[in-house]
Amino acid sequence: MNSLPDPSLDILYIDNHLIAVRKPAGMLTQQDDSGESSLMDHVKDWIKTEYKKPGKVFLGLVHRLDRPVSGVVVFARTSKGASRLSEQFRQKTTKKIYRALVEGTPDPRKNHLTHYLRKEKTFKATVFPRPTPNASEAVLDYEVIKTLSNTSLLDIHLHTGRFHQIRAQLSFIGHPIVGDKKYGAHSMLPDGKIALHALRLIFKHPTSKEEISIECPPPHSAWGQ
Repeated sequence: MNSLPDPSLDILYIDNHLIAVRKPAGMLTQQDDSGESSLMDHVKDWIKTEYKKPGKVFLGLVHRLDRPVSGVVVFARTSKGASRLSEQFRQKTTKKIYRALVEGTPDPRKNHLTHYLRKEKTFKATVFPRPTPNASEAVLDYEVIKTLSNTSLLDIHLHTGRFHQIRAQLSFIGHPIVGDKKYGAHSMLPDGKIALHALRLIFKHPTSKEEISIECPPPHSAWGQ
């Protein structure tokens, strides 16, 4: 490949229908009202330069990561790819694995969590232990993979994709993500980052139907490890 117009763009996978990249913590997945540059903008610029495309570049947004979260993001390069991938996310047939550094050590060290989340006007999720009006079911599995002095590394399999789900559920059980002041963390990371990373995304290719697994190593050094 030619030299990138944006040296920070880390391409994890690319073909005619898809492109998967690493999203740095602190970057928007998609542009919002702030007008700040987003990961989607960077990918469009790279495709335009790399393939010398005149005019606008099509790029389909099929899922997002919160601004302070890093890791795998997949975009569709064709409308067919976008509709088929979006359907997989809607049907929850994709597999999403996250890595998190949390305060303390959860007990038990491996568990299946089901809560009910309500998105508030304050852009924060409230967690309820049982079904509640206007709250959606949120399900995840976690496993402690390493314990440190005051923190633990967790692998998390996300079964539903609710607003701030992992952040809210882990905080609710008393183990907020390192750096996540919004959800009660006592620790801080630089630039408002939090120690949550989209580690692996598994899905079916929109045209070949082959299983694709895309992995992106976590930025442990950025988490103070």
